[in-house]
Amino acid sequence: MKLNRRAFMGTGVAVATLSAPMVHAASHGKPKVVVVGGGAGGATAARYIAKDSAGEIDVTLIEPSRSYYTCFFSNLYIGGFWEIENLAHSYGKLAADYGINVVHDWATGVDRDAKTVALAGGGSVPYDRLILSPGIDFVDGAVPGWDVSAQNAMPHAYKGGSQTELLKAQIMAMPEGGTYVMVAPPNPYRCPPGPYERISMVAHQLKANNPTAKIIIADPKESFSKQALFEEGWQKHYSGMVTRIGPDFGGGNVTVDPAAMTVDIDGEVVKADVVNVIPAQKAGLICEAAGLTDGNWAPVDGASMVSRMDENIHILGDATNQGDMPKSGYSANSQAKVAAMAVRGALTGSRVFPAKYSNTCWSLIATDDGVKVGAAYEPNEEKIASVSSFVSQTGEDEAMRKATYEESIGWYEGITTDMFG
Repeated sequence: MKLNRRAFMGTGVAVATLSAPMVHAASHGKPKVVVVGGGAGGATAARYIAKDSAGEIDVTLIEPSRSYYTCFFSNLYIGGFWEIENLAHSYGKLAADYGINVVHDWATGVDRDAKTVALAGGGSVPYDRLILSPGIDFVDGAVPGWDVSAQNAMPHAYKGGSQTELLKAQIMAMPEGGTYVMVAPPNPYRCPPGPYERISMVAHQLKANNPTAKIIIADPKESFSKQALFEEGWQKHYSGMVTRIGPDFGGGNVTVDPAAMTVDIDGEVVKADVVNVIPAQKAGLICEAAGLTDGNWAPVDGASMVSRMDENIHILGDATNQGDMPKSGYSANSQAKVAAMAVRGALTGSRVFPAKYSNTCWSLIATDDGVKVGAAYEPNEEKIASVSSFVSQTGEDEAMRKATYEESIGWYEGITTDMFG
């Protein structure tokens, strides 16, 4: 279904730094690229198109937040290794150094016939090519008893910023010997190792500040990313603190009561002090509004990240159904460069090289105990396919684990520079 101008409007409103008429006037006849979403995919794509097109393309980035807080590495804040300021990044250099129109507003709809993006603050922005990188939203009713109206009582903390701060504050306020419960998500979801790194970081905080506290994971999945590495680490560093209840024992049959702060796991009611609900996920709502999803995710062609439903729209990162790549910041950044090259080629005739992708996901289990998993990918006719992979091994020595953690810090500095300049 194609969206008309009146079919969809969002509920959130932010103040735009540029009014719609100013955005229209800025193009001066150049090809126009609009990027929705200023995270690892969108910010990277906007910067690469602007810097490599030598002023031939007018680039507009639509992002409601004035400061971007990375969801990746937010667990280090929860664990006490980083401050919240370490996760915050500005869009100032994208505007000042690369000439990108940064519009701080919500994109609320796409008119694919008119090739315009509607803004919550009023007006619309025209495009020749559109890049959508909206991240995730949550599947309604995925966890009975929970919806986004309960996120202050039972935070998800699966979008960076205030939710991360709230969850940490709740953990630090737990009573002595209290209980933290995580409701883990089903596949597929953003950052496959993320919930289990979070468990590690919560355990790290509690071991230091509340050592008799307990952690329970209600998990609908049979297995999870880097499972042997996490379980080895929990036994080594947090013995007796972490209990995982998988689907064989009811981990997939969970309801919650935010008012009572209880979690019902297959009929057994647990009274909790902190409940971290990470629901089933889907593509950011703008993809659904534009009629670009298969139900939950947005199918794309792996050679260019172009939507399989609209040749003028590219979709990046967590929102996509693309094949073997995990939903991660590294993946989004890698996909953004392929899409940026394809967009430049389509609009200016520049050379387009065959697509190649890569990803690594690092996780911190305890101080200087870092592990990783990753792969290289290439597109085929059906999907983006893994062509090689690697993963940390159980039993690695302390020097190797410390080096892995230090490598991850270097990567974070590199990718945020790649995103924001």
